[in-house]
Amino acid sequence: MNLNEMIALVRLDLHDTDSAGYRWTDAALARHISRALAELSESIPAPVKATMPTVPGSRELDISSLSPRIMVTALEYPAGSTPPDHQQFSIWGDTLTIVTGLCPDGRNCHIFYGTGHSIDASGSTLPERLMDTVAGGACGFAASELALYLINRVNTGGTGASGELTGFGNDKLKIFRQELKRLGRRNRIRVNDLSATGSAPASTATDYGP
Repeated sequence: MNLNEMIALVRLDLHDTDSAGYRWTDAALARHISRALAELSESIPAPVKATMPTVPGSRELDISSLSPRIMVTALEYPAGSTPPDHQQFSIWGDTLTIVTGLCPDGRNCHIFYGTGHSIDASGSTLPERLMDTVAGGACGFAASELALYLINRVNTGGTGASGELTGFGNDKLKIFRQELKRLGRRNRIRVNDLSATGSAPASTATDYGP
C-alpha cells in the first residue's frame, strides 16, 4: 500500500469521501498518517540486519550510521557462526560495547536493530496486517485536530459537531493505542526468541540506549 492508498483508507474511516468538499486535505491526512506510523514504529519497528566490521582490540562499535535507530535487539559476533554466536552488549549514545566473548579482532559482526517504518508514493515498509491499525490511528488524530479547531467557531455541523468529533477521535485513538500495546507485547516475545538464539543470549533483549 502506498501513501495515496492509505489516505483513501483514512478517508473511508472518516466518512470524508466527497472529493467536491473534503474536510481534510491530502497534506493534513498525510501528516496524521506519519504521526500514527511513528507511534506504531516505537512498538513494532521495522527489523533491519546490519553487517559491520569490528575494531581490532576494541569492544566498542560506532553505530551512528544505524539511523534512524529505535532499538538494538541482538548482536552476533563473529558474524556467520553456526549456530549464531550472540553476545551480550550495552549501548550509550551511538556507542555499542560488546560485553561477552573474545575481544574483537576486526571480523564482521551482525547487528539486529529496529528502525521507523516509512510510507510514500511508491510503497511502504509496513506489513499489510498493520495497515488498518495505522489508518485507525491517523483517523483519530485527524478527528481530534479538527474538533479542536471547531471549538468556539461557527460551523455547519452545529454546536455539537466539535463534541462528536472529539468523542469519535478519542475512541479511535484509544483503540489504536490498545492495539499498539497488544502488538508490542507480541513483538517483545519475538525479540526475546531472537536474542536467546546461540551460545550467549543477549543481556538486554531490547536496548534502547540512553
